[in-house]
Amino acid sequence: MTQDQKKQLEKQLWNIANDLRGKMDADEFRDYILGFIFYKYLSEKMTLHADKILKQDGFKYKDIKEETDKDKQILEAVKEDSLNKLGYFLKPSELFSEIAHRGNGNREGKSKFILDDLAAILSRIQQSTMGTDSEDDFGNLFEDLDLTSTKLGRTEEAKNTLISKVLAHLDQIDFKLEDIESDVLGDAYEYLIGKFASGAGKKAGEFYTPQEVSKILSKLVTMGKTKLKSVYDPTCGSGSLLLRVAREVKDVSNFYGQELNRTTYNLARMNMIMHDVHYSKFDIRQEDTLEHPQHLDHKFEAIVANPPFSAKWSANPSLMSNDDRFSQYGKLAPKSKADFAFAQHMIHHLSENGTMAIVLPHGVLFRGGAEGHIRKYLIEDLNYLDAVIGLPSNIFYGTSIPTCILIFKKCRENEKDILFIDASQHFKKAKSQNVLREKDINKIIETYKARKTEDKYSYIASLDEVKENDYNLNIPRYVDTFEEEEPVDLKAVTKEIKSIDEKMVKTNKEIEKYCKELGIEAPI
Repeated sequence: MTQDQKKQLEKQLWNIANDLRGKMDADEFRDYILGFIFYKYLSEKMTLHADKILKQDGFKYKDIKEETDKDKQILEAVKEDSLNKLGYFLKPSELFSEIAHRGNGNREGKSKFILDDLAAILSRIQQSTMGTDSEDDFGNLFEDLDLTSTKLGRTEEAKNTLISKVLAHLDQIDFKLEDIESDVLGDAYEYLIGKFASGAGKKAGEFYTPQEVSKILSKLVTMGKTKLKSVYDPTCGSGSLLLRVAREVKDVSNFYGQELNRTTYNLARMNMIMHDVHYSKFDIRQEDTLEHPQHLDHKFEAIVANPPFSAKWSANPSLMSNDDRFSQYGKLAPKSKADFAFAQHMIHHLSENGTMAIVLPHGVLFRGGAEGHIRKYLIEDLNYLDAVIGLPSNIFYGTSIPTCILIFKKCRENEKDILFIDASQHFKKAKSQNVLREKDINKIIETYKARKTEDKYSYIASLDEVKENDYNLNIPRYVDTFEEEEPVDLKAVTKEIKSIDEKMVKTNKEIEKYCKELGIEAPI
């Protein structure tokens, strides 16, 4: 598929999404349209897989008559293989195209009312995985598609008409899943997630990291590697950051993630499957990462995260002070600011040969108290901090604050210094949001790779220098971006003032003359 065809697909999908736009908020119709696209994807994947199995018998999956004993046996064989290879199963009568055609009157003898059957099919997809290895990955995936919601219409007929219209439009699009070298649908899915994020305001930060930032984080943690054993995101949102890391290497053996928001957790699992990540290769859990971590026994080669900025957490001393993630530091991150708690959690999970990159608000660089204590321990006692990168303000959805990226390694090649990069002035101004251009991203990556000092952009600070600054990491302390003003020519200024004074005397005389002619008192 060409770039123009890809853009056309994205446009088509967005236009279909707009059928729902007038009915509900962006984050609500997002769940419907992405859920229906996912259902279509599962149906087409099922059809391709089943047709391949049945090819030697000379017929297609849609030709199977589900009511005959012979075809029931065939279905059982296809089901067994599909559960093993795909992780789920759909009968021919449950496929997306079948329901879409029925809803729009293209199936003789069957009711055009499809909502009840559609809800039952989405439930059966999950039920088909019960007792199998893929059960956790498909459980409750469609729970946010509430087909009874009044936001779809005031009457059952109105709801049915709207859903049938959306399914009909989607049915016209060829996802071209047979092209195994392409991931056009996955890219289009990412495009839609990004579009929804841009319109969802503050809520967008819960599920999506801007693509440019994802690219930087991914390139940082994969530098010098072609394969990864594992990648982990403890606040994975829609899973987009995990998938972005996979683009930077030839292969990732396993993906791990945790997400608190139930809806976003479902979105992350859908996103993985839509990008053709086999269910056995990802393990995404739904829970509070700091309070109830789900992967404590694992160490990961690459860790990336864009956690919620300055989130609240329990910071319960009786529980957390004995937690291996936090106990060695001597103090816990403040209850009102969990930023360092997320960093400590990630460091605990980092393998000896791994790299982690985390996006945090600028305050972590210089705030005192417990955060200052933790910062000092990370640098002086552990010596894990490898680089600090300052990003422009207003590049994240829902907040305009400036942010930074902290890079940590347990086995640092440059153990006697820390690299500081100030990329805060390198961006393009957009209407509502600043954007990092490709050249801005490349400059960050190349500077980190070369580990060099560049006037007004980067600086290599020795650990002694950081210590002298009392472990304050505020970037202006290390990267001097001060622009010296041109010297003032005092003689020229004096001459200009004298000229202005002479003009004022002349002007005052003119005013006095006119006032005298008018018979009024001059104001001067």
